Amino acid sequence: MMTMIFAVEEINRNPALLPGVTLGYHIMDSCDHIHTSLRALLSLLTHKSEKRHFPDDDRKSMRGNVTITKSTTDSGRCLTGSPITAVVGLASSSPTGAIAHILGPFSIPLVSYFATCACLTDKHTYPSFLRTVPSDLFQVRGLVELVKFFGWNWVGTVGTLDDYSRYGIQAFSNQFIQLGGCLAYHLTIPQSPTLGEIGAMADTLQSSNAKVVVVFASEVQLQELFSEFHLLLQGTLGFSFPGVYIPGLREFLLKVRPKAEPGFEFHNMLWEEVFDCRLETAFKFSAQENTTDSPERPVCTGSEDLSNLQSSYTELSKVRISYNVYKAVYAIAHALHDLLECGSVGATTAEAGCKTISFFFIMQLLSYLKRVNFTNQFGEKVHFEENGEPVPLYDIINRQKDSKGKIRFVKVGSYDGSVPMDQQLQLNQSKIVWTGGLSQVPVSLCSDPCPPGSRQARRPGEPQCCFDCLPCAEGEISNQTDSTECTKCPEYYWSDKRKVECVAGVDDFLSVYDTMGIILITLTLLGVVMTTVITTVFHHFRATPIVRANNSEISFLLLVSLKLCFLCSLPFIGKPSTWTCRLRQAAFGVSFVLCLSCLLVKTIVVLLAFRSTGPGSGAMKLFGPAQQRTLILCTTAPQVCLCAGWLSAAPPFPFRNPMYQASTGKIVVECRELWPAGFYLVLGYIGLLASLCLLLAYLGRKLPDTFNEAKLITFSMIIFCAVWLSFIPAHVSSPGKFTVAVEIFAILASSFGLLLCIFVPKCFIILVRPENNVKKRMNKSPR
Repeated sequence: MMTMIFAVEEINRNPALLPGVTLGYHIMDSCDHIHTSLRALLSLLTHKSEKRHFPDDDRKSMRGNVTITKSTTDSGRCLTGSPITAVVGLASSSPTGAIAHILGPFSIPLVSYFATCACLTDKHTYPSFLRTVPSDLFQVRGLVELVKFFGWNWVGTVGTLDDYSRYGIQAFSNQFIQLGGCLAYHLTIPQSPTLGEIGAMADTLQSSNAKVVVVFASEVQLQELFSEFHLLLQGTLGFSFPGVYIPGLREFLLKVRPKAEPGFEFHNMLWEEVFDCRLETAFKFSAQENTTDSPERPVCTGSEDLSNLQSSYTELSKVRISYNVYKAVYAIAHALHDLLECGSVGATTAEAGCKTISFFFIMQLLSYLKRVNFTNQFGEKVHFEENGEPVPLYDIINRQKDSKGKIRFVKVGSYDGSVPMDQQLQLNQSKIVWTGGLSQVPVSLCSDPCPPGSRQARRPGEPQCCFDCLPCAEGEISNQTDSTECTKCPEYYWSDKRKVECVAGVDDFLSVYDTMGIILITLTLLGVVMTTVITTVFHHFRATPIVRANNSEISFLLLVSLKLCFLCSLPFIGKPSTWTCRLRQAAFGVSFVLCLSCLLVKTIVVLLAFRSTGPGSGAMKLFGPAQQRTLILCTTAPQVCLCAGWLSAAPPFPFRNPMYQASTGKIVVECRELWPAGFYLVLGYIGLLASLCLLLAYLGRKLPDTFNEAKLITFSMIIFCAVWLSFIPAHVSSPGKFTVAVEIFAILASSFGLLLCIFVPKCFIILVRPENNVKKRMNKSPR
């Protein structure tokens, strides 16, 4: 109020602004209440105009003087006055909205210095409303940015029943939730809260795990609730208007003295408040007569010195809200200056001053006020945007306690809504002191952040900020904190142990450098060497009875086929390629069928030889060498045709199988069968020949020991069938490269079984018992 008076008097003393015109003012108390505000306004609008004279000023008083009404929170008497041209006020949004709604149709300018509700931006409802403070729309944006800057996503809100609080909290909540935040609770302070209501709200604040509270309310409204949390208020952050030092204002304020006459009620109330004394009854008027005067309080003399006080009234290093009042008065003065076409400084006496007019239309002043644009003595450019709003600029202040225990507000940053978004919020965190004198930013989260490698799992029925953290599944990653989902790795990639990075899968196959691969290659070469040695022995002793008696031609063909059986395991070792995938199964199938065809012929020869009447019988003539070769060819040809058709129509091909990544993190490189039935047909035909050989050999098991090869074939076929019957379930259940290893093992085991059971006993006789390798021993009859 005093700053407004100071500004009016300063303008009246300024020869450059409104020369020849004296401004007047009329102050009324809104009592921060809608009804009182409307009553005061109506009394001004309906009061008869009267000519006012101003002491110590001989300048002309004009009809249409700018009459300014000021809203305060003091509860003094509401005074009447002259009709008004412009209004400065009010402080609260709800009373301001009510006044603006009435003044709008009359185009009477209403310039508020503290009503920040975004609802007042609506120019259809409030066409004559302007303000020197930014709308809460910008304050809300700044609050949301501030809260998100510190990582607080779990906050409570406290408000009141007025428009400022209701619209502010609604806007904050909407924007905060859109950015992923959540509200833990919302408390509304009643207009006259009871002790029980205050206690219930205090319990909610204390019991909640939300450590941050966003408040939209005045200090007076919060006083009762936060009286129990005074220590907690230390360290709070708030948005404040930029402050300036106004020269001469402090000296002007210190001249205030109580007076026992109308118009000084506020001065008298201030005096009693700051000096804790009581004025004589002569200083009291109407509504103030029943104020609570304690007889124990000393009587005020009226000569007390305000300069010795330490209060907000005299602490004027920087004024913030009062500066908005100061700008409002000057904006009205400049608009009136432009409207009256006042001359500039330096003009002659005859030219100086404004046009002599008896009146002007109020809507003219409103039009000029909307277009006002000037730079004040503090270097700030004062103008209103299209919607009657100033440029949004805030100081961010921190409530701190100094070394003497006194609370002070320290500027720790700023928020400028007129610059690009990434530059709007500026903070100096090193200056911030948090609750309890801590320098560490408090944490306000419903749930701790989920570390990389995990994802959020919402808790049913709770806000989105309340969640559990679940580790990512195999093959999925999350490389950010608080990921809502895990990202599946691309094909042939796999998650590392921490589930934060996709790494390329390692090709896994039976390598020649693996221990298992080395062992299998060694066994293969051993089998080839043994077969070669036995072949050499048989060739060297090919003229001996034991070699000749066992059909040497078929024996040599059988040794060749066994060597092929050993060698066919080599394409299974190493990284699969197109040619190895096609060769491995075909070579395996043909080699073993050739081997079994030879065994089948040898078995038939043995049976025919000993079931007939003699070696030169007709049965042996019917199944001579030519017939034996034909049988081998006929039994081998179906397998050759099957493999050729299989490889031509649906050949196996190398394939990187990512299915086994789930357990090993490796990509198995294997030969994929386009037609799996082909492999089982090849294996089935081998089994058919093996079963037939086993059956025929079993029938000839009781032939003479010395000459009997059927018993050896029987043992070899039992081993062969046992190996391949065990192979099927082992092949199906073995993972990855072990599938190949199982098949190689079956090939080697069955090949060694045939080689050792059929040829080693004969080599033993040839090399160790040569006395038994004579024709006489070969023709010996069974006992």
